[in-house]
Amino acid sequence: MRRPTLEEVALAAGVSKMTASRALRGAADVSQESIAKVKLAAEQLGYVGNRLALSLSSQNTNLVSVVVPSMSNIVFPEVLSGITAGLEGSGMQAVFGISDYDPDKERDIIRNMLSWRPAAIIVTGLDQPEETVRLLKQADIPVIQIMDLDGTPVDFNVGLSHHMAGEAMAKALIKAGRRRFGYIGSALDKDLRAGKRKTGFARALAAEGLQFLAEETAPAGSSAVLGKALTKRLVEKCADLDCLYYSNDDMAAGGLFACMEMQVSVPSKILIAGFNGLDLASALPVSIATSRSPRREMGESAAQLALAALRKGRDGLSPTIEFTPEITLGEV
Repeated sequence: MRRPTLEEVALAAGVSKMTASRALRGAADVSQESIAKVKLAAEQLGYVGNRLALSLSSQNTNLVSVVVPSMSNIVFPEVLSGITAGLEGSGMQAVFGISDYDPDKERDIIRNMLSWRPAAIIVTGLDQPEETVRLLKQADIPVIQIMDLDGTPVDFNVGLSHHMAGEAMAKALIKAGRRRFGYIGSALDKDLRAGKRKTGFARALAAEGLQFLAEETAPAGSSAVLGKALTKRLVEKCADLDCLYYSNDDMAAGGLFACMEMQVSVPSKILIAGFNGLDLASALPVSIATSRSPRREMGESAAQLALAALRKGRDGLSPTIEFTPEITLGEV
């Protein structure tokens, strides 16, 4: 079956071919009435535009590239949901790549995405190697780095300070009367944001003359199963801890199940603290301490910032949008 053409869409909508083309791109100088007519005609005819041809003529596409490290944790799907919501109605389409916390893979994904001439790119974190930073700087499009403020951005930055998040949680736990701390984490050589939270937490402990009395970490990715295994190992070798700080809520949930299995009372004996504020944390049989990171909000803000930079340029736009996680201690 032959594909419908733009000329046929224009004829059905009663406009010129040029107006039809601009209407389908959502151009600001086309009336809403014409846009509605053209979109209706395109839908009725089953017309699909040629974005590749458009990119060749305009030197860019309607794509917004997004690179995240993982999809196995609900954190990043929520970020992507926010990005999608932020782009809604703009005519822009998000395309996603997953780096698996591998800097080399991330660089290759970014290089490949940039070859498709996206209008903007959203990248997780601020700790890319020099070669990746060079790619982003030379892209000549809005670059929005998200989820982290502890570093130097290439262009725009939307996120939170993980150093400050760890420090704030430590201060809250110390204020709640906890003094004997242990740490449990995963893949800290790859999940640099978790490492920053640990550093901030340790810094706040040191200010009070305290430190982590025991630690258990593993190179594997975070999971409740891993959190449970590491917690058992840590509690068996250091039974007099009164607080365990985890790299995230997944790990902390596993820690809670380990304590329940070992008949260690939570939180009276050991208070468990994670990060992210996942719905999972509120569904556990015993509430844990956590810091809620505004994941969807960060994604939506990043998308809106990209659109603003595309429409108005960089002048007048704040280069940084900062969020602060909300701490809840649960039962202390």
